[in-house]
Amino acid sequence: MTAKSAAAAARPTVYGFPRQGQNRELKKAIEGYWKGRVTADSLRETAAGLRRSNWQLLADAGIDEVPTGDFSYYDHVLDTSVMVGAVPERHRSAVAADALDGYFAMARGTQEVAPLEMTKWFDTNYHYLVPELGPDTEFAADSSKQVSELKEALALGHTARPVLVGPVTYLLLAKPAPGVAADFDPLTLLDRLLPVYAEVLADLRAAGAEWVQLDEPALVQDRTAAELNAASRAYRDLGEPADRPKLLVASYFDRLGEALPVLAKAPVDGLAIDFTEAAAANLDDLASVGGLSGKRLVAGVVNGRNIWINNLEKSLSTLGTLLGFADRVDVAASCSLLHVPIDTGAERDIDQQILRWLAFARQKANEVAVLAKGLAGGTDAITADLTANRADLASRAGSAITHDPTVRARTEAITDADGRRSQPYTERTKAQREHLGLPLLPTTTIGSFPQTTELRTARADLRKGKIDTAGYEERIKDEIRQVLSFQENAGIDVLVHGEPERNDMVQYFAEQLRGYLATQQGWVQSYGTRYVRPPILAGDISRPEPMTVPWTTYAQSLTNRPVKGMLTGPVTMLAWSFVRDDQPLGDTARQVALALRDEVNDLEAAGTSVIQVDEPALRETLPLRSANRPAYLEWATESFRLSTSGVQPATQIHTHMCYAEFGDIIQAIDDIDADVISLEAARSHMQVARELAAHGYPREAGPGVYDIHSPRVPSADEAAALLRKGLEAIPAERLWVNPDCGLKTRGWPETRSSLESLVEAARTVRAELPGS
Repeated sequence: MTAKSAAAAARPTVYGFPRQGQNRELKKAIEGYWKGRVTADSLRETAAGLRRSNWQLLADAGIDEVPTGDFSYYDHVLDTSVMVGAVPERHRSAVAADALDGYFAMARGTQEVAPLEMTKWFDTNYHYLVPELGPDTEFAADSSKQVSELKEALALGHTARPVLVGPVTYLLLAKPAPGVAADFDPLTLLDRLLPVYAEVLADLRAAGAEWVQLDEPALVQDRTAAELNAASRAYRDLGEPADRPKLLVASYFDRLGEALPVLAKAPVDGLAIDFTEAAAANLDDLASVGGLSGKRLVAGVVNGRNIWINNLEKSLSTLGTLLGFADRVDVAASCSLLHVPIDTGAERDIDQQILRWLAFARQKANEVAVLAKGLAGGTDAITADLTANRADLASRAGSAITHDPTVRARTEAITDADGRRSQPYTERTKAQREHLGLPLLPTTTIGSFPQTTELRTARADLRKGKIDTAGYEERIKDEIRQVLSFQENAGIDVLVHGEPERNDMVQYFAEQLRGYLATQQGWVQSYGTRYVRPPILAGDISRPEPMTVPWTTYAQSLTNRPVKGMLTGPVTMLAWSFVRDDQPLGDTARQVALALRDEVNDLEAAGTSVIQVDEPALRETLPLRSANRPAYLEWATESFRLSTSGVQPATQIHTHMCYAEFGDIIQAIDDIDADVISLEAARSHMQVARELAAHGYPREAGPGVYDIHSPRVPSADEAAALLRKGLEAIPAERLWVNPDCGLKTRGWPETRSSLESLVEAARTVRAELPGS
């Protein structure tokens, strides 16, 4: 096929679409089902309606080939475990009794049975359920979900392409099941898994699939020769059957690198490659393998995980270059649109000119279609689109929002001394222990307490003018009084005010910092039915006035026990926002760090002795390729120290991280120089405590003993057992007792019971210590 004919054949497509509905209909239906207010049939009807509307929206935008199978009640990796029959032993009876309830039991757990472990999907804030596998795992195909959703789309007249998690990525994401040796490699199950995938592919072909997409994002990471050989073997075997659909192997988030020649030689029919995150590297790699002769190339030139409008001329240039590398070039977003909100048209509070800088899922689908039209018909076919795009890009570049000389001058004046505490940990810990007077195994929580309906109603009433600011503040104070009273009565040592005034740990601060924009309907799935509205980091950042000091000092006035000041760290403020793409991330992080430094210093001046600066996204934002990690970790750890190093030695700095592979960043955890770190550990059975010990981590740590993402209430004995495991790795004088994460999503009854169990466990284990 010539470059001209390849352009004429260009097909616009996407890999996935947000699942929740514009008004989070799916969340409401699922949570209603959990509470018994929504029937299973009604839930299924809601889901089917959302799928229909998503496909129609994409078709109306000009998308020629819509994805199926990307929709999920909870998580697409969990869906894959169901598809291949990898149901843990402890959940099989529940799944057998009721498939839907068993599915949710795997995701959330029950009072009797623990859920699957949850962690981050590569370097995003989406959480997936980790497959549990072992040498005895037997796979069995169940293609019912994938086949039924394909048939739905075909019956509606759409050209549809089922999307599956690829077998290599699935196994690389898995972990040894409980009771299986820690050194078990799930990839050894590949030959057992491939026939199951072949069966699913045959079922999809029989149901009418011309193409099936197999997502292999794990191949953009550094991979061993054995792992690359496994990928080669997988696609050799899956490519052999004559009755299979055409196979499109998709990668995203980074460069394919050494995996590209493996896939280029494989008997598959197409590759989908990201040309936003690592465009130059992937172009060079395509040239080095001599292109993709005989294959379809799906070019991800529209950024699927950030919300800025596409530079159409730049993308067309990239697409034009790609025409020489494949028999057919199609146009796509770089990854599933799951990671962005649905539609900018739902926003009412953002200035219309600024809104033209933004592209959510619907707008990105339009951009993909426009680029496909431009690739096929030339720039004359999209003249009006190009003209408007140039004007919008120029408007953003010239805006005063994006350039504040005062902020830039302060950032440029940062010195090395600004990022270092005045004393090393070994000296300041003595001052902190004397000042705070805490017992061994001190108890605390991560920060947030349940966000009740009354609190949400109060915020809504304030927005609608039903109550004034004074009335709202009195409601918040009443909640703080209740939270403090409960903690004191429960016997918790270091208290928190519960954060009743906060809608979200990032958005709350973004709304008070210059340079950020907040959305009203910009919901994005974090996990399951948990959705967040990431703010938009649009310009240079500064803090006009204190953000948390009044609430923290009020809480401290109610008790003699220390109350932690609670802030969100600079890396997380970037990672959980849609960050600006017009300057290096490190520069943006330093701006945020300086704004937080002002808040930390003001908290200390107001009498706050314990200040927690959360950085749960430190591991999440770690580059997927090891060669890019040192530069990232340098500015990431520097920005944390910059925000926290202005305090006196006796002020104790805490941080918190959760739901990530901490072993990859142990040195960075050391380098941020926090006095105390709390970490998720309950689902992973104290793995992080062992990792800290192996590293020789010298500071204090609180590996969590209460899994807050499950409705299970742990018993005191269960929490004590986890605490004893923690003591095997961390000495008692440096071990804290806390939940895995904040309690915002939990209800009050389970929170009370769980924290009472936690305190009882700490007292029990404390009494077992020598000299107690």
